[in-house]
Amino acid sequence: MKRVLFALLACCVAWVVRADPVRLIFVGDVMLDDGPGQVIASGRDPLAPFAAHLRDADFTIGNLECPVASAGKPLDSKIFSFRAHPRVVPLLKGRFDALSVANNHSGDYGGAAFLETLEHLERAGIPAFGGGRDLASAHAPLWIARKGLRIAVLGYNEFKPRAFEAGAERPGVAWSEDSQVVADIRAARAAGADLVIPFMHWGWEREPEPGPRQRQLARAMIDAGADVVVGGHPHVTQGAEMYRGKLIVYSLGNFVFDGFELPAAKRGWMLRLTLDRKGLVAWDTLAAQMDEEGTPHPVVGTSTPCGRRGENTVRACVNR
Repeated sequence: MKRVLFALLACCVAWVVRADPVRLIFVGDVMLDDGPGQVIASGRDPLAPFAAHLRDADFTIGNLECPVASAGKPLDSKIFSFRAHPRVVPLLKGRFDALSVANNHSGDYGGAAFLETLEHLERAGIPAFGGGRDLASAHAPLWIARKGLRIAVLGYNEFKPRAFEAGAERPGVAWSEDSQVVADIRAARAAGADLVIPFMHWGWEREPEPGPRQRQLARAMIDAGADVVVGGHPHVTQGAEMYRGKLIVYSLGNFVFDGFELPAAKRGWMLRLTLDRKGLVAWDTLAAQMDEEGTPHPVVGTSTPCGRRGENTVRACVNR
């Protein structure tokens, strides 16, 4: 009997160790006002060209670069303010399993619109992270439990205005303060995360290379226990590199966005990660080309960054 029990236990342990890898997808800025909003108002769907790709994963994450609300008014202090109509929510559902609200446009129409955004997403069953009704909820990880793996994703913004930052009892976004980011990564590990992935909103707009600040913070996060670092905000892609065997993708660029004349701002990346308990197994990026209305289209036959476990350099793969 003891031999049977030991055999069963060994099988269970072996099953956990050999659990199938988990596939995650990240995309950059999803802005559903202006051109994309007009596409939706006309009865069309700007996410349709990527629908199959968005669902080809165990979990798909994007950055929601606008409030989704009817409430509020634009802030006088901002040059560009975005607000999507609540009609966009059904198009997000089924495409995204979670959305980051840690960005410099979540508060464009004030606190009431931000709270309404959280309510719309909650009713649609789409968890929001990187922001919340107070400081604690804004810094709480998005927990992904798939195939025996627990992944904590943390969202942060560090591009002005800091007025959108959550307070002890004030709704807003999670601000990227180095000491807090490091503490959050370590807390996620202590809470049982097998892997930790910060999703950053950082860097200077339209700059093709990451700045010293991004490089410094990316390394600090990996030193603190992050397994992969993913970024966005500059409206252009900014390349990828390895540090201590861990992947850093500095900016995914835009994903659904219009209004840019710069060709590089019309090309973004979908990042596809394959992960297991040891970390990153393999990854690649799929190019997304936005048309004049801001709708992204997959670009096959294009070389974009990719890699596998054990590779210390980033190579290019042809999109299929």
